[in-house]
Amino acid sequence: MKIKRIVSNIAASNPNDAKIFYESIFDLELVMNHGWIKTYSSGEEMTTQINVASEGGSGTPVPDLSIEVDELDTVLERVKAKNIKIEYGPVSEPWGVRRFYVRDPFGKLINVLQHE
Repeated sequence: MKIKRIVSNIAASNPNDAKIFYESIFDLELVMNHGWIKTYSSGEEMTTQINVASEGGSGTPVPDLSIEVDELDTVLERVKAKNIKIEYGPVSEPWGVRRFYVRDPFGKLINVLQHE
């Protein structure tokens, strides 16, 4: 048997609230819209991965999602321009990533990272 993909589902009373955060901050494209569910994608092929953790590293809470980007500073500028509160970082971690935490419109803690 082969796992083909793993999908993250976020409960939202208004899925439209995802547009500003996931489209304008992360350049994700709306690829499916049934009204009650909206699917955003980068179009990139990704590795299937599940993390199980007792903390988020460096004593931080475990994030709900981790989003790896190729230009952390660009995402950081967009977050600041939208006045989204940064909850941790940006910081270079000893395990080779630079990252920061923000919350999406649904209260999920997002770990935004770039490998150094």
